Amino acid sequence: MKFKIKNDELQIDMTGNKPEFPKYTTQVINLANQNAQGTRPNIVGQMSDLIQEFQGKTFLEWKEWYLKRMPDAIDNATDRIFDMVIKMKSAGEKIDREMVKTWVEDLVFNKTFIGLKYQSSILKRVALKKCCQYRLATPEEEGQGIDGFIGDLPVSIKPETYKTKNMLNEDIEVGIIFYDKKKDGITVTYEF
Repeated sequence: MKFKIKNDELQIDMTGNKPEFPKYTTQVINLANQNAQGTRPNIVGQMSDLIQEFQGKTFLEWKEWYLKRMPDAIDNATDRIFDMVIKMKSAGEKIDREMVKTWVEDLVFNKTFIGLKYQSSILKRVALKKCCQYRLATPEEEGQGIDGFIGDLPVSIKPETYKTKNMLNEDIEVGIIFYDKKKDGITVTYEF
């Protein structure tokens, strides 16, 4: 026999309670927590270590043990997160339909275009550093694994994660430019 125990059922079985929240509120609180970092180890403790140290068996023992070890953690996390909820509420009041439209246009037009077309910018910057011309590959060259040329050198542009993907067994016989996309831009590395 095979069966499934849902997360809500597990929580009720193990803790005896399952708080109810109005629709969307937990998503807002979760987003506020991501911004406020209220449940980071420096605030609430390193949970994986704490649960290993805990010698009790029941939920109530865990709660009591935790509160003795970290007496201010719940309030400190709550204060950080609630402060961010207030900030987000204030920001939410500034959002109108026109702002949402601007955001959607920025995502669909600007960020999508940049995200899909930054190969040209990478080629341009590498060519500037090498003091030579560059060009994007033709569709036929792309079929050979070439993304562009730095001078006369064919190059392939790959994400940094490509290095760790052993499942890719392609043999690239051109110069490789690696990039690592960060929040504030792209880090580019090459060795030719």
